[in-house]
Amino acid sequence: MYSSQCPCRDLLDVVANKWSALAIGALAEGPLRFGELQRRLQGISPKVLTATLRRLEDHGLVHREVIPEVPLHVEYSLTEVGRSAVEPVFALREWAESRYAHALTHARSTP
Repeated sequence: MYSSQCPCRDLLDVVANKWSALAIGALAEGPLRFGELQRRLQGISPKVLTATLRRLEDHGLVHREVIPEVPLHVEYSLTEVGRSAVEPVFALREWAESRYAHALTHARSTP
């Protein structure tokens, strides 16, 4: 993992990204349309959400499905690999939430 040649580095970079982790968490509840996902991920721009979803799709974590209804729409869902990332992502989120106050205090006291 520490080697620059480690194949897991690219995937870790994708999954450990703030917006990717939040998207995986939101999609863990089930398939969502783009607008639904954007509303759930408060503060993400459409451009960043599009790039995040494409990157997750390119790495096999998210499935994009065009629903041939009128009006035509797209749904995003987790693949099997994406679902396998949910537990570690949730564990990281729990860790971050439990350490947030400490990190914030430390950041404010550091010049």
